[in-house]
Amino acid sequence: MLFSSIDIGSNAVRLLFANVYESKAGPVTEKASLIRIPIRLGMDVFNTGRISDQKADDLVNTMRAFKLLIDVYKPLGYRVAATSAMREAENNVEVMERVKKEAGLEIGMIDGIEEANIISSLSNVFVNKNFSKTIYVDVGGGSTEISVLDGNRFMTSNSFRIGTIRLLADKVEESEWEVMRKWLYQFKADFGRMNCIGSGGNINKITKMYGYPINNMINFDQMQYAYKQLNSMPLDARIERLGLRPDRADVIVPAARIFIKILKWTDINIIIAPKIGLADGLVLLQYKEMKEKGQV
Repeated sequence: MLFSSIDIGSNAVRLLFANVYESKAGPVTEKASLIRIPIRLGMDVFNTGRISDQKADDLVNTMRAFKLLIDVYKPLGYRVAATSAMREAENNVEVMERVKKEAGLEIGMIDGIEEANIISSLSNVFVNKNFSKTIYVDVGGGSTEISVLDGNRFMTSNSFRIGTIRLLADKVEESEWEVMRKWLYQFKADFGRMNCIGSGGNINKITKMYGYPINNMINFDQMQYAYKQLNSMPLDARIERLGLRPDRADVIVPAARIFIKILKWTDINIIIAPKIGLADGLVLLQYKEMKEKGQV
């Protein structure tokens, strides 16, 4: 069964088409097609507080194109969600009304806690069964969402105003790092004995380049090496020598920095990067809602 979702992030806007099928462990999503457009709404919002006319035009045109693709693919359902940058933009209502009027798509804004909960619902991932708790870390352009599960039971989640675009714009307060560290400290008894699942394009790319891509894993030493190498290279070298897209080459460094801090604070050695994200969670959420209503 095909579903679709649009994730309007601070760095990029993603259109996902994914099939959902039942497995012994529960419903599973399988990516059919993914389109990513690096509009970077966060660069406007975190610097000026608003989405510029040019970025708004880019978003409207992107959403118009996405709506045409949805009409052609004909998924059973689709959902559009906007995160950190749209939440914080002074003119978010105006921009969302333009998208609805000109592209025919209604945007639903979700807060950081809801975003973390949706991502952590994608629990069909191999983890070390010797560790009872699993921490989900989603690093985006505007924020980092962290959820903690005990087995399959959701415990808690939080959202922090620390993201790759926000760091590039030098808009992350030092106090926000301390807020994150203190929040994680409530799980001190489990430090060193927690699974860690990372999501977002940056951790996927870092794992592919420096970790164990076959197992979708990267350890702390590999992450540190990745950060040191990437941070020591100028932007053009990351693009030319490593083959990174320009819109990935800059944000990959602050993303590595965020993950390293979390690993240090929690004494976690391994990150699992199963290539999941908010868009996947939105697809699964639609399937579950339709299943409860007996529509699938």
